[in-house]
Amino acid sequence: MRVPAYLLRHRVTVEPYLGDGAYGPQYGPPVTNVPALVAAANRMQRAADGREVLSTTTVITAPDLNCPPGSRLTLPGGRTTTAITTADHSAPGLPVPACTEVSCE
Repeated sequence: MRVPAYLLRHRVTVEPYLGDGAYGPQYGPPVTNVPALVAAANRMQRAADGREVLSTTTVITAPDLNCPPGSRLTLPGGRTTTAITTADHSAPGLPVPACTEVSCE
């Protein structure tokens, strides 16, 4: 069971992080108009490199989103942010919705 589409009221743009190159971070082609639920909430997160980072926004999308940590997201208001952590939530066989949760700076 996937998160119901009617709950994903916002639209975001995701540029998947590919790694660092000679000129800085490299991103894949932007995926536009991604249905999402965007919530502004401050939470401490541990980044992939072990740093503790303040997350100011949480983005919930369908479970098939390609958004590794370091990806660039453009939120509905036009603000650009970076993904700190990405969590895939699923419970096969249980009646709970599967989704991807992205914590952003």
